[in-house]
Amino acid sequence: MNTIFIAGHARLPSGMAAKSVYETLTITAEIDKKYGVIIAASCTLATEHGREFVGQLLKGYSLRDGIEGPVNLIKEHYLGKAGNALVSALKDLYKQYEGIPQKE
Repeated sequence: MNTIFIAGHARLPSGMAAKSVYETLTITAEIDKKYGVIIAASCTLATEHGREFVGQLLKGYSLRDGIEGPVNLIKEHYLGKAGNALVSALKDLYKQYEGIPQKE
């Protein structure tokens, strides 16, 4: 298998629909081992549309290039209450990725 699966977590703000189901927001990503490219991503937002939107934003980015590009996309294009939690979960996911020994 040429991919890895990583999850990042963040606390959800109060007053969100997803908060009644989850205490935290989770972003998961399937990542190509060799190039660090996000093949697919999902999150625990309450609506399917929101989950798909975040997945589309993140798909295709290489984590080898850092996390600022995807973070800026979230900040620019996701204007819901969970924006800060999405950014925090994405940064946590990246932290997990950085801890994995890279093979050249």
